[in-house]
Amino acid sequence: MAQSFDMVVIGSGPGGYVCAIRGAQLGLKVACIEREHLGGICLNWGCIPTKALLRSAEVFHLMHRAKEFGLSADKIGYDLSAVVQRSRGVAKQLAGGVGHLLKKNKVTVIMGEASLTAPGKISVKTDKGTEEVIAKSIVLATGARARELPGLEPDGDLVWNYKHALQPPRMPKKLLVIGSGAIGIEFASFFNTLGADTTVVEVMDRVLPVEDAEISALAKKQFIKQGMKIMEKATVKKLDRAKGKVTAHIETGGKTETQEFDTVISAVGIVGNVENLGLEKLGSKIDRTHVVTDEYCRTGVEGLYAIGDVAGAPWLAHKASHEGVMVAELIAGGHPHPIKPNSIPGCTYCNPQIASVGLTEEKAKAAGYEVKVGRFPFIGNGKAIALGEPEGLIKTVFDARTGELLGAHMVGAEVTELIQGYVVGRTLETTEAELMETVFPHPTLSEMMHEATLSAYGRAIHF
Repeated sequence: MAQSFDMVVIGSGPGGYVCAIRGAQLGLKVACIEREHLGGICLNWGCIPTKALLRSAEVFHLMHRAKEFGLSADKIGYDLSAVVQRSRGVAKQLAGGVGHLLKKNKVTVIMGEASLTAPGKISVKTDKGTEEVIAKSIVLATGARARELPGLEPDGDLVWNYKHALQPPRMPKKLLVIGSGAIGIEFASFFNTLGADTTVVEVMDRVLPVEDAEISALAKKQFIKQGMKIMEKATVKKLDRAKGKVTAHIETGGKTETQEFDTVISAVGIVGNVENLGLEKLGSKIDRTHVVTDEYCRTGVEGLYAIGDVAGAPWLAHKASHEGVMVAELIAGGHPHPIKPNSIPGCTYCNPQIASVGLTEEKAKAAGYEVKVGRFPFIGNGKAIALGEPEGLIKTVFDARTGELLGAHMVGAEVTELIQGYVVGRTLETTEAELMETVFPHPTLSEMMHEATLSAYGRAIHF
């Protein structure tokens, strides 16, 4: 006999498990179906393990700077297998925590592969056979996977995707990273810090192309200072694979050159996991591997919702989680506010870190705003100098007419921990006046957020 639920969530990543828990909190009878690992890509193969790797690289980098801080450190080295083992341990701990949270909230977990057979009906292939599940509401949270371009397909030996890079079979000596979005630049930063001769190829006109142009330029300057080679407006046309080496054919400026590498990481975007779900026969629309939804994540098919990466950009775990809560509350009869894309922060954890929210200066002007722009450099902040991190910038973009904070953009140490202040400001519809009147603690990096606001109005004190 088929099990029956008020809500079934397919996928247990940061969108799915959060949606399931919120639904259970609201009194719904909830099931969560997962085909692989609880926690999804984020906890197992994405956000969390990459941050663990980057933390090891950060500590390694700081050890080499010991003399600057009056310290001594000899014979500095690393054990790559131990670095990876720590990363996997962190991922395992958090993934186990998801299972505990689901159990605590009385969510039924079904391990298996789901497909929709009819509206409100799901067939699940498990180790024990096929189970039928009935649900009043179904939430797709199936996530996404790495995009593979013809000729650049990963093989796990010479050419890696993000999973291979998280469990590297060796330390690259000469590394090519294709793509300079968050995934590509974080892996480039990790392996470059550990000593790989690293080249980054980006098809757009600048690295980190979704970021403010000024922030991208400052980050690029730091990457080059660290020894990275950056190739912009460049395309990898072909990879010739031989024993122990890859010859990359790179086109730039209308000319093609060849370079040899021992390892290539392909980070050219993602595609949604929409296959074998039975979406087409239910009438759900799919656009370029992503399920089409409205602002409330409704697919247009009665009782069917899609959240997170499978529902399209921005492909961020915190966006998925927020959508999960919103959908659960909607299903439970609530009246949640739809998510505002321009108030979703983006963070990249390379060295230096990058963080942003809202419109870039360029996009604000293109949208017709008259803007006031503030800038404050790390070199003007006492805490940054004390930390030995004087390179960086915080930039603000305000509507000159209303004072609305349109966007904020940062590059430098720990900016991923600072950006939330501006995110809260945007959610509260803050103007420059409230930010100016806010007391920021001293000495902190957060003082730069105050100064960047003052700067937009010609009132910066310390620079």
